[in-house]
Amino acid sequence: QGIVERRYLRAEVTSLRSRLPEHSPVGELVGSSLRMKQVRETIAKVAPTDSVVLIEGESGTGKELIAGAIHQLSTHSNGPFVPVNCAAIPAELMESELFGHVKGAFSGAYGDSRGLFRAAQGGTIFLDEVGDLPLQMQPKLLRVLQEKEVRPIGSSRVYRVDTRIIGSTNQRLETAMRSGKFRE
Repeated sequence: QGIVERRYLRAEVTSLRSRLPEHSPVGELVGSSLRMKQVRETIAKVAPTDSVVLIEGESGTGKELIAGAIHQLSTHSNGPFVPVNCAAIPAELMESELFGHVKGAFSGAYGDSRGLFRAAQGGTIFLDEVGDLPLQMQPKLLRVLQEKEVRPIGSSRVYRVDTRIIGSTNQRLETAMRSGKFRE
């Protein structure tokens, strides 16, 4: 009986492993607490929707893992997952990095750049530390959220984007909104 049971269990493990993606962010979410169970349930609920998602939490708590899990379980999972650390991009380069630019749009624009939103076409863009976006960039991001389109710097052409947007922050955005540092 033990040999038959082991063979059955090995076959079952092999079958289950073959159904898992090569790299599963959901599997990287460790813990069995009630809170982790709630996080997994929330991921399962929001992943199949096309809703914009904001993940809040302290630095180092795995916000990018959660974003990756949402992407992997979403309808955009066959497209790229493009993480962007908003706090690491200088304010004067932010618009070009996100939306792209055309050759000659500014000093140093020696060629066209698609931008990260278009690079994430068909997939997910993860805006890590979105609370650090400069105030002047926020209306431009809002336009992408509402209209699902971007216009590269120096171009008159608008590009539609089919990109799932997930943001994260370690800040209290309600407080930042009240103090005028983040647009509602």
